[in-house]
Amino acid sequence: MNDEIIEKLEKFSDQIRVETLKELKELGFGHLGGSMSIIETLAVLYGEIMRIDPKNPDLEERDYFVLSKGHAGPALYATLALKGYFPLDMLKTLNQNGTKLPSHPDRLLTAGVDATTGSLGQGISEAVGIALGNMLKSLNNYTYCIVGDGELNEGQCWEAIMFAAHHNLDNFILFIDENKKQLDGKTEEICKSFDFVKKLESFGFRAKRVQGDLVSEIYEAVNWAKLQDAPVAIVLDTIKGQGIPYFEKMETNHHLRFNDQDIKEIDKFVCQFDGKN
Repeated sequence: MNDEIIEKLEKFSDQIRVETLKELKELGFGHLGGSMSIIETLAVLYGEIMRIDPKNPDLEERDYFVLSKGHAGPALYATLALKGYFPLDMLKTLNQNGTKLPSHPDRLLTAGVDATTGSLGQGISEAVGIALGNMLKSLNNYTYCIVGDGELNEGQCWEAIMFAAHHNLDNFILFIDENKKQLDGKTEEICKSFDFVKKLESFGFRAKRVQGDLVSEIYEAVNWAKLQDAPVAIVLDTIKGQGIPYFEKMETNHHLRFNDQDIKEIDKFVCQFDGKN
């Protein structure tokens, strides 16, 4: 493994986390928990893996990314801004009137967003459709999609998974953000997930589990996925609020309206990062 690449990706994930926190603090509320848990994955995809061109977001041969768990949009926006799709200052307009950064991604508003998402279960269906369309056009690219573990309570997700396996979409790589919580509480208590790896394999996918806060494991898993001759699922073992112990320990951290202590913790993390760079 290239240590230089891993170091670069770790730094990029720090930058995404900081800009996401600043963005949410500016608004005063938002989906912090589930945004934090996908940041390392976004860093790997946009920092090293995906074929993209911020100067030409609609490049036909690009790799596609669909954030099916659309409430984590703030993390995606921070990533896109850092990659140069739009100015960082635009992050301050998150969810404001007239913004190009709505609370959930909208492909008609935001440069770099490939699919409008937010209604859980529908994003993965869009992603599978994109992958099939690109395969039929013989494009040599990949479609990446992130779903939440709570989102997989939706039956539509499993219809899309069956469809992807039936059509052997080996250009489709799915990430499951298993952060173990959803809006109404712990996923295990609301509807048991059982073993995602075994379930996805039984549906015809290749699948493996990785530590979702380690860019090295995610990076290796994506490179492994590209060698498979079937659609692939990478299960991310994550924590809601990932990367910030104060928020990780919160019982309820799906959506937060920040109090004074929350703001202090955000400022402390941002200052620590600024001190390192």
